[in-house]
Amino acid sequence: MRVMLKATLDTEKSNELIRSGKMPQLMEETLERLHPEAAYFGALGGRRTCLLVLDLQDSSQIPPVGEPFFSQMHAEVEMTPVMNAEDLRKGLSELR
Repeated sequence: MRVMLKATLDTEKSNELIRSGKMPQLMEETLERLHPEAAYFGALGGRRTCLLVLDLQDSSQIPPVGEPFFSQMHAEVEMTPVMNAEDLRKGLSELR
């Protein structure tokens, strides 16, 4: 199942990671581990935010995907099922 992970980073913790020089390595390791289809970074609501599109094979993958954001970045994490255009076409075709 394709999901969009939104991780809103804690400002104090992310400032600490940036000052210590650990943020680039932590983000690189996270991306290498998760292999997102897409990854975007920016400020949403005035806070550092990561948006990752992931294809999870099983719901048991949710804890290991989200936990590093909680434990290492003190982030607020949301995971939402999403579709690409092909998924949407397939789903809409089944409504007839």
